[in-house]
Amino acid sequence: MSIATLLMPDFLMILLGFIIYRMTNWGDTFWTGVEKMVYYLLFPALLFYSTARLKLHFETTGRLLEVGMLALLTGIVLTWIGKLLIKTEAMTYASGMQTAYRFNSYIALAIASRLAGEDGIGLMALLLGFGVPLCNIAAVHALASGSGKGNVLRELSKNPLLIATSCGLLFSVSGLVLPEIVGAVLLRLGNASLALGLLMVGAGLRLSAVRENKVMTAYFTAIKLLAVPAAALLIGRQVGLPDLQLKIVVLFCAMPTASSCFILATRMGGNGPATAFLVSFGTLLSALTLPFWLSVM
Repeated sequence: MSIATLLMPDFLMILLGFIIYRMTNWGDTFWTGVEKMVYYLLFPALLFYSTARLKLHFETTGRLLEVGMLALLTGIVLTWIGKLLIKTEAMTYASGMQTAYRFNSYIALAIASRLAGEDGIGLMALLLGFGVPLCNIAAVHALASGSGKGNVLRELSKNPLLIATSCGLLFSVSGLVLPEIVGAVLLRLGNASLALGLLMVGAGLRLSAVRENKVMTAYFTAIKLLAVPAAALLIGRQVGLPDLQLKIVVLFCAMPTASSCFILATRMGGNGPATAFLVSFGTLLSALTLPFWLSVM
């Protein structure tokens, strides 16, 4: 499968969401409702289905997780180093830090599905399951440090993606088998989440220019789209990851940042507009960086 064939359908879906949002008068209430359905029902169904069916052998997938989490930690550490060098308002910087290491799960699973089918989805879901708590802890901690608000454990306990993945992993470890009818329902819900999730990414793009914080924007975007996947590639080759696992972990780390960064920043008293711009800018730029990482591998 060529790189264009692999990536173009998903970016065309994002473009379609962007066009639909601006050409219709459905209102933000409609889009908010769709986002809640995807976030709280459809996407958790896909994560549970994928991880519940995953045959966990940590002697073979343990290194995959090790590489993915070390790469994410690289991004987290770099954001704290940048705090010493980049001069900007404290909560604006804290709001943007999360965009340098959080990841867009919708795009990740859509590309993994096209790359390697259920095997790709299973490996990507495993990385998501361990990456979600790590990145959420780092993001909430950074914002809470600046605002004095927020409780990390409370934020994590309410995260539907973390709950679904944890339940799926427990189901897999228990050795139980999903009933065929239940599996079929979850699969249909999961397939719907990929299409609607990509449309939501496009609908959420905010392209109005932000003139201030150019250095911060460049720094965070470079960490997310270049430094973190580079760390995954170097560490993955060093530990000898199999070809498919190496591709999955580098793609996982090369994903544009999560759309929900804006929601978290706003809820915790951060700079929402600056965060929305960082999310949109990184998503658009990833149309160039993702083909680059695929060609490198």
